[in-house]
Amino acid sequence: MTSQQIRQQFLDYFKEKGHLIVPSAPIVLKDDPTLMFSNSGMTQFKDYFLGYKEPKAPRIADTQKCLRVSGKHNDLDDVGRDTYHHTMFEMLGNWSFGDYFKKEAIGFAWELLTEVYKIPKENLYVTIFEGDASENLERDQDAYDFWKTHIDESRIINGNKKDNFWEMGESGPCGPCSEIHVDLRTDEEKAAVSGLDLVNNDHPQVVEIWNNVFMEFNRKADGSLEKLPAQHVDTGMGFERLCMALQGKKSNYDTDVFTPLIAKVEEISRKKYTGILEDEKDIAIRVVVDHIRAVAFAIADGQLPSNGGAGYVIRRILRRAISYSYRFLGMKEPFLFELVAVLKNEMGEFFPELTKQQKLVTEVIREEENSFLKTIEHGLKRIDLIINETIAKNERTLPGAEVFELYDTYGFPADLSRIIAEEKQLTVDEKGFDEEMEKQKQRSKKSSAQKVHDWVILEEKQEMFVGYDQTETETYITRYRKIENKDGEFYQIVLSKSPFYPEGGGQIGDKGILIPSYTEGFDISNPSLSEVKNCSDLIEVLETRKENNLIVSLIKELPKDAGAVFYAKVNTSERKNTQANHSVTHLLHEALREVLGTHVEQKGSFVGPEYLRFDFSHFSKMSEEELKLVEEKVNSKIKENIALQEFREIPIAEAMEKGAMALFGEKYGDKVRMIQFGTSRELCGGTHVKSTGEIGHFKIQSESSTAAGIRRIEAISGDKSAEYFRNLESQIKEISALLKSKDVAKSVEKLLEENTSLKSEIEAFKKEKSKGETANWINDFTNSGDKKLLVKKVSMDAGSVKDIVFQLKKEIENALIIILSDADGKPMITVGVSQNLEGTYHAGNIVKDLAKEIQGGGGGNPGFATAGGKNPEGLDNAYQKALAL
Repeated sequence: MTSQQIRQQFLDYFKEKGHLIVPSAPIVLKDDPTLMFSNSGMTQFKDYFLGYKEPKAPRIADTQKCLRVSGKHNDLDDVGRDTYHHTMFEMLGNWSFGDYFKKEAIGFAWELLTEVYKIPKENLYVTIFEGDASENLERDQDAYDFWKTHIDESRIINGNKKDNFWEMGESGPCGPCSEIHVDLRTDEEKAAVSGLDLVNNDHPQVVEIWNNVFMEFNRKADGSLEKLPAQHVDTGMGFERLCMALQGKKSNYDTDVFTPLIAKVEEISRKKYTGILEDEKDIAIRVVVDHIRAVAFAIADGQLPSNGGAGYVIRRILRRAISYSYRFLGMKEPFLFELVAVLKNEMGEFFPELTKQQKLVTEVIREEENSFLKTIEHGLKRIDLIINETIAKNERTLPGAEVFELYDTYGFPADLSRIIAEEKQLTVDEKGFDEEMEKQKQRSKKSSAQKVHDWVILEEKQEMFVGYDQTETETYITRYRKIENKDGEFYQIVLSKSPFYPEGGGQIGDKGILIPSYTEGFDISNPSLSEVKNCSDLIEVLETRKENNLIVSLIKELPKDAGAVFYAKVNTSERKNTQANHSVTHLLHEALREVLGTHVEQKGSFVGPEYLRFDFSHFSKMSEEELKLVEEKVNSKIKENIALQEFREIPIAEAMEKGAMALFGEKYGDKVRMIQFGTSRELCGGTHVKSTGEIGHFKIQSESSTAAGIRRIEAISGDKSAEYFRNLESQIKEISALLKSKDVAKSVEKLLEENTSLKSEIEAFKKEKSKGETANWINDFTNSGDKKLLVKKVSMDAGSVKDIVFQLKKEIENALIIILSDADGKPMITVGVSQNLEGTYHAGNIVKDLAKEIQGGGGGNPGFATAGGKNPEGLDNAYQKALAL
């Protein structure tokens, strides 16, 4: 049975059992502050379990793309070194939201595995929760009783809280779980050691394939448990492990999920995969075929590699694959991008985003490979420098801090540093490396640490967002909670009616104020005529975000009476500029597709009151003509003053029929909001102008590349655009006055010509002066045996010093030249070494050592090197240090 058939059979089975089959959610999460990636099948259903949303159906089944590379669930370091851990994997799951519970879930699992998939019953074991006295939790007797109707009681194993009590995180829905394990060993191996002794003991052939979680509790922030109002079922079966069991393999990598990718790697690298666990070549191949799946799906879902957040995680995974292939497969040129086509052929039918985004995914990976391979080359030179300095000091251990800097700052793999050191019979100061790593972790933890208290519920109510129609409204707080982070203590509040737009879809969240009804001089029934006398009662709304379908606003202090009635007012000045920028991104998107082609798709955006940023797919730099045409098209639509047409609760199928643009990587419901300005139609939840004329004017400020195949436009509109042209006009007037000419362009051209001529004269003068200085400096050398040393302090520019040093190197043998300059108050050190002394002295090493005195750095080759710094006073110390040579 092929992997495609196995997947389809799972979905068909649960469809017959009355489950709604839904597509996988994006692997990248954009609206969940607690997670970067979907790390389990239940992630997209969190709001259902928490009671924030009504499920589409009481029974649902799917196959979900998951990624476990950060936080509590992190399998990255295990990948490649065993047969069954992965970064990206598929989780087959069936779900019950207040419908069936333990009896039916256990019955479904047993029937599918043994009757449909025909796994021998004697190869299966199950675990149940044994209870936990510290939590006052009893043994899951119900699960035990239901299981014993299907399986011999000797195969039902008690499991502890770690293995058999599933929790979503530090807080949230949780409950006991029942795992199903399969024993894939030979009959001889089973006879020698019972499978009972190997369950949950990391045996590669006795593995968990399915976990049935019975959600019946909610973990509060204080650690206590409370019963959920309804009982739910959350199950997850590892697709790759299931394929291993059904295809009779001993490793996930031997299934047809991976073998086509492995065959392609063998073809390109000319290395044969043997499946040996300890073989570094085979480990590298497993790493490559695993990691390419994770990276390709993440990019297809809209997450590009970057230096921060989720993008950094994706870049780290990709660089791990490049590093392994470089070291153990000898791949010095990009090749991972060639695997994308194979992946698309294998998985594109079930995951159409791979097919649609194939070109983008391929180009991004190719560019990342090129970039990181250059980083490796650069790192090899730096590690050579560290090794030479270590040997020069008669030491055999590379400084851990410097190896860590190579890893942390430049992305050079630490393992590669260790291998190179070993080749030179050196070691790495592992303690020093680990200390720097721990410091980095603590810095990261400190910057992101946040303590979140439990919600205090004032009223159980379905909160409303009224911000599309109102920017101020009467309201009250339905719940609040305290949070503590590096910036201090704050409170998050949820309002019964909120006019504040929560950050999302690239648009920043609204700010504003809350006016309590008890404020002196304020009449909440007639707010526009009120005169607030006690401003200390006003509460500033610092930001607004969405969390678990709640609109959460941040305030510094809780009001004196949290149960009072409030008047909420949005900062309309910021909102006005922000929504103008948001509406113009829609017009920009349409114009780019008209000018460049329909391959253009939005890949990210930022919309704030000051400016807008729009990322889109395109494979070359835009020309000035193209930028001008896009600007003209957008401004033409603005001048037309096209009225907004808003479709708030339109079925998604109808919106797509109307030609609405949907963004890959976004999660849409059955009902969506469509924004239309003439021929521009997009699915969007943001706030917008009532007509395009409100935008005023649109001006592109820059166009650049953010990644392979991704371009970025930064632009302004409205008030900021008007301000830009006012400033430009003012600057031109000032320049015109300085030049005493109305023809500014002609006057500047004349100035540039004069400047070029004067520069030529100055350079000629400097060269003449250098010739004279060279003759003077020859007399300043001191002899040390057969060597000659010149240490000199001057106030000359770097170019002149370089000319003189190279002239001296030609004329004088056995010379070591060190020049310390303070031209224009900037300290500079230049070192020259005669060619016949380069084996004894290294200019790059000398200048690096001396540069410490001027708080700077630099480098070069054995014959010539320079360094700049920040501390001119340190030149005296550098001078004395140089004389000691």
